[in-house]
Amino acid sequence: MPRASPLACLLLAACGAASSQPPLPAGTKADRLLVDKSDRVLIAYAGSREIVRYTGIRFGDMPTGHKQFEGDERTPEGRYTISGRNPKSAYHLSLRISFPGAADRAFAKAKGRSPGGDIFIHGQPNAWPGPPIARDWTDGCIALSNAEIKQLWDLVPDGIPITIQP
Repeated sequence: MPRASPLACLLLAACGAASSQPPLPAGTKADRLLVDKSDRVLIAYAGSREIVRYTGIRFGDMPTGHKQFEGDERTPEGRYTISGRNPKSAYHLSLRISFPGAADRAFAKAKGRSPGGDIFIHGQPNAWPGPPIARDWTDGCIALSNAEIKQLWDLVPDGIPITIQP
Protein backbone atom coordinates (compact mmCIF):
# COMPACT_ATOMS: atom_id res chain seq x y z
CA MET A 1 0.00 0.00 0.00
CA PRO A 2 1.50 3.41 -0.95
CA ARG A 3 2.22 5.83 1.88
CA ALA A 4 1.11 9.46 1.79
CA SER A 5 3.88 12.02 1.70
CA PRO A 6 4.29 14.30 4.74
CA LEU A 7 3.46 17.30 2.53
CA ALA A 8 0.18 15.72 1.41
CA CYS A 9 -0.74 15.00 5.03
CA LEU A 10 0.04 18.60 6.02
CA LEU A 11 -2.06 19.98 3.17
CA LEU A 12 -5.00 17.74 4.06
CA ALA A 13 -4.75 18.74 7.73
CA ALA A 14 -4.70 22.42 6.77
CA CYS A 15 -7.80 21.99 4.58
CA GLY A 16 -9.62 20.26 7.42
CA ALA A 17 -8.71 22.99 9.89
CA ALA A 18 -9.87 25.76 7.58
CA SER A 19 -13.27 24.15 7.10
CA SER A 20 -13.79 23.08 10.72
CA GLN A 21 -16.58 25.63 11.21
CA PRO A 22 -19.86 24.81 9.52
CA PRO A 23 -21.29 27.51 7.27
CA LEU A 24 -24.00 29.63 8.86
CA PRO A 25 -27.17 30.92 7.22
CA ALA A 26 -26.71 34.24 5.42
CA GLY A 27 -27.53 37.19 7.63
CA THR A 28 -26.80 35.38 10.91
CA LYS A 29 -25.69 37.92 13.52
CA ALA A 30 -24.35 37.46 17.03
CA ASP A 31 -25.61 39.64 19.85
CA ARG A 32 -22.93 38.76 22.42
CA LEU A 33 -19.57 37.04 22.73
CA LEU A 34 -18.09 34.97 25.54
CA VAL A 35 -14.39 34.19 25.88
CA ASP A 36 -13.28 31.62 28.45
CA LYS A 37 -9.52 31.95 28.79
CA SER A 38 -9.02 28.78 30.83
CA ASP A 39 -10.89 26.66 28.26
CA ARG A 40 -9.45 28.68 25.32
CA VAL A 41 -12.85 29.07 23.71
CA LEU A 42 -14.72 31.97 22.09
CA ILE A 43 -18.48 31.50 21.70
CA ALA A 44 -20.85 33.72 19.71
CA TYR A 45 -24.50 33.79 20.76
CA ALA A 46 -27.76 35.00 19.23
CA GLY A 47 -30.16 35.27 22.15
CA SER A 48 -29.62 32.16 24.26
CA ARG A 49 -28.52 30.08 21.24
CA GLU A 50 -24.86 29.33 20.60
CA ILE A 51 -24.21 29.99 16.92
CA VAL A 52 -20.48 29.27 16.69
CA ARG A 53 -17.64 28.12 18.93
CA TYR A 54 -13.92 28.60 18.28
CA THR A 55 -11.55 26.43 20.30
CA GLY A 56 -7.81 26.59 20.81
CA ILE A 57 -7.76 30.39 20.68
CA ARG A 58 -4.51 32.17 21.54
CA PHE A 59 -3.80 35.04 23.92
CA GLY A 60 -0.98 37.25 25.05
CA ASP A 61 2.35 35.76 26.07
CA MET A 62 1.18 35.95 29.73
CA PRO A 63 -2.33 34.49 29.44
CA THR A 64 -3.11 34.14 33.17
CA GLY A 65 -4.59 37.13 34.95
CA HIS A 66 -6.29 40.37 33.94
CA LYS A 67 -4.45 42.95 31.85
CA GLN A 68 -3.41 45.79 34.16
CA PHE A 69 -0.67 47.71 32.42
CA GLU A 70 0.65 48.44 28.96
CA GLY A 71 3.25 45.86 28.02
CA ASP A 72 2.21 43.16 30.52
CA GLU A 73 1.16 40.91 27.58
CA ARG A 74 -2.00 39.81 29.38
CA THR A 75 -5.44 39.57 27.82
CA PRO A 76 -8.10 41.59 29.67
CA GLU A 77 -10.84 39.96 31.73
CA GLY A 78 -14.25 41.50 32.30
CA ARG A 79 -17.13 43.00 30.36
CA TYR A 80 -16.39 45.12 27.32
CA THR A 81 -17.91 45.78 23.88
CA ILE A 82 -16.83 45.33 20.29
CA SER A 83 -16.08 48.96 19.59
CA GLY A 84 -14.85 48.90 16.00
CA ARG A 85 -13.13 46.95 13.28
CA ASN A 86 -10.07 47.22 11.08
CA PRO A 87 -10.32 45.70 7.60
CA LYS A 88 -6.68 46.69 6.90
CA SER A 89 -5.26 45.07 10.03
CA ALA A 90 -1.72 43.70 10.06
CA TYR A 91 -3.44 40.53 11.37
CA HIS A 92 -5.83 39.70 8.52
CA LEU A 93 -8.95 41.33 10.05
CA SER A 94 -9.50 42.68 13.56
CA LEU A 95 -12.38 43.52 15.89
CA ARG A 96 -11.56 46.11 18.57
CA ILE A 97 -12.38 45.37 22.21
CA SER A 98 -13.26 48.47 24.27
CA PHE A 99 -10.40 47.95 26.75
CA PRO A 100 -9.48 49.87 28.85
CA GLY A 101 -12.69 50.62 30.70
CA ALA A 102 -13.01 53.26 33.42
CA ALA A 103 -11.96 50.87 36.20
CA ASP A 104 -8.94 49.73 34.18
CA ARG A 105 -7.83 53.33 33.62
CA ALA A 106 -8.36 54.26 37.29
CA PHE A 107 -6.35 51.27 38.54
CA ALA A 108 -3.43 51.98 36.23
CA LYS A 109 -3.49 55.70 37.03
CA ALA A 110 -3.40 54.97 40.78
CA LYS A 111 -0.23 52.94 40.14
CA GLY A 112 1.29 55.66 37.94
CA ARG A 113 1.12 53.45 34.85
CA SER A 114 -0.69 53.27 31.51
CA PRO A 115 -3.38 50.58 31.17
CA GLY A 116 -2.49 50.02 27.52
CA GLY A 117 -5.04 49.58 24.79
CA ASP A 118 -5.39 48.41 21.21
CA ILE A 119 -6.82 45.05 22.26
CA PHE A 120 -8.42 43.14 19.38
CA ILE A 121 -9.77 39.80 18.28
CA HIS A 122 -7.74 39.17 15.14
CA GLY A 123 -6.31 36.66 12.69
CA GLN A 124 -2.74 35.66 11.94
CA PRO A 125 0.01 38.09 10.95
CA ASN A 126 -0.35 39.03 7.27
CA ALA A 127 3.26 38.03 6.55
CA TRP A 128 2.88 34.65 8.29
CA PRO A 129 3.00 31.93 5.61
CA GLY A 130 2.17 28.91 7.75
CA PRO A 131 -0.75 27.43 9.65
CA PRO A 132 -2.15 29.32 12.66
CA ILE A 133 0.48 29.96 15.32
CA ALA A 134 0.00 27.22 17.91
CA ARG A 135 1.12 29.07 21.06
CA ASP A 136 0.24 32.27 22.92
CA TRP A 137 1.89 35.02 20.93
CA THR A 138 -0.04 38.30 21.01
CA ASP A 139 0.62 41.34 23.18
CA GLY A 140 -2.75 40.81 24.91
CA CYS A 141 -5.14 40.28 22.02
CA ILE A 142 -7.22 37.21 21.15
CA ALA A 143 -5.97 35.38 18.06
CA LEU A 144 -7.97 33.11 15.76
CA SER A 145 -7.21 31.50 12.42
CA ASN A 146 -7.84 33.71 9.39
CA ALA A 147 -10.88 31.61 8.42
CA GLU A 148 -12.31 31.99 11.93
CA ILE A 149 -11.82 35.77 12.12
CA LYS A 150 -13.44 36.13 8.69
CA GLN A 151 -16.50 34.21 9.86
CA LEU A 152 -16.61 36.14 13.16
CA TRP A 153 -16.16 39.46 11.29
CA ASP A 154 -19.31 38.68 9.29
CA LEU A 155 -21.29 37.63 12.42
CA VAL A 156 -20.42 40.44 14.81
CA PRO A 157 -21.87 43.93 14.60
CA ASP A 158 -20.13 46.78 16.38
CA GLY A 159 -21.42 47.53 19.86
CA ILE A 160 -22.22 44.00 21.06
CA PRO A 161 -20.98 42.96 24.51
CA ILE A 162 -18.04 40.64 25.03
CA THR A 163 -17.35 38.96 28.35
CA ILE A 164 -13.84 37.62 28.89
CA GLN A 165 -13.65 35.15 31.78
CA PRO A 166 -10.51 33.89 33.52
